[in-house]
Amino acid sequence: YCLGSGLSWEPRSRAVEQVHLRCTEGSLEWMYPARALRVVLEPNLSSARHTTVCIKPASDFQGASIYVEHAGQLHLVVSEAEGAQPHHVSCFSVHTPQRVALFLQASPQRDISRRTASFQYELLSNQSAAGPEFKKMALVEAMCRPCDNVELLMAICSSDFVVKGSIRNVSHDSENHMSQVDVSVQKVYRQKNSIFQQDEASGEWRGPIRTLLQCKVKMGGGVFLFTGNEHFGEAWLGCAPRFKDFMFIYRAAREGGANPCEFQLG
Repeated sequence: YCLGSGLSWEPRSRAVEQVHLRCTEGSLEWMYPARALRVVLEPNLSSARHTTVCIKPASDFQGASIYVEHAGQLHLVVSEAEGAQPHHVSCFSVHTPQRVALFLQASPQRDISRRTASFQYELLSNQSAAGPEFKKMALVEAMCRPCDNVELLMAICSSDFVVKGSIRNVSHDSENHMSQVDVSVQKVYRQKNSIFQQDEASGEWRGPIRTLLQCKVKMGGGVFLFTGNEHFGEAWLGCAPRFKDFMFIYRAAREGGANPCEFQLG
């Protein structure tokens, strides 16, 4: 994960400052933006599968606009006016996944103090993209369908989070085409970051999981195994079988030597 912050140059210099980031995901903070900044995404482990770049500006994004370079031209991705939208994510395809160039143009202003242009970015594979909803944070792994056994067994091995729990509440955000599932967690098997946390008052473990509004998630009883990946600090739903069904599938696979990884059942 890359984190870039701070730049310094001669006040009289007219050169465009360049920054090279070599991670597939990360963030950049440009304080007191002036003139222009060129950000080159060059992941060390780049491959042809990284064919989409998504950018999420901070809620207090100010002082600049973001463009992407393509065929020698600049195309606007994030304008300063859009930066304050809390869930706004811009995604675009790239033809040279080993090297993506972004151009940040500072907005003309007399006073640049207290302005910061910061954003997060992710390089994604084409497999995650699905139509126009993709631009509204549709970075989900399962496209509104149950996972088959092979997908489920792979999900417990490779997902950013794997938790056992039940659904506390489901809320819908039609404007951003998202639904949020609030989960009461019985056991955290794995999580990349601390999205699922223990409530100090009740001692209960809880956490939010997002998915597409079109998936029409509803309240349901019982215990589930929730899996998925994190994007821009949020958990997005992947496979979510009932826990008893998962146990049956995993035990059968393990007995037949078909489980791709070991999973702690206790």
